[in-house]
Amino acid sequence: MDGESKRVLEYLTEVEVAAEDVLTTKQQIVDLDTKRNRNREALNSLKNEVSDSEKVKVCFGSVFIKFSKLKTMEMIQKDQKQLDMEINNLRKGLKAKVNRLNEMQGKPELRGYNLSPLSSDEIKAINGLLKK
Repeated sequence: MDGESKRVLEYLTEVEVAAEDVLTTKQQIVDLDTKRNRNREALNSLKNEVSDSEKVKVCFGSVFIKFSKLKTMEMIQKDQKQLDMEINNLRKGLKAKVNRLNEMQGKPELRGYNLSPLSSDEIKAINGLLKK
């Protein structure tokens, strides 16, 4: 193999690794979001169908344990917060990974990809200006 072929092969390998990293991160986000949705469904079920004094069975791996409704809801809400943080961190990292992949491929950076929502103060200021 000559030097040119080695460089092309190294470049393609780097691009493939970067693309695989992007796909892996996207799949992690999907998996965590699925878990978050299941937790949300469990919380709604607990709120609507179980009395406060009743104990519920919670599955930990392959074992079911009885807990109070309030303790179970507390655990699920704590898990929801953790999942939200993990998903947000993965999404932030995904933006950088996609930009790196595009850079490696010689594509321009995605426009509007780094936008963030307006804060409540900014929305109030805009609404105040529009009402005048």
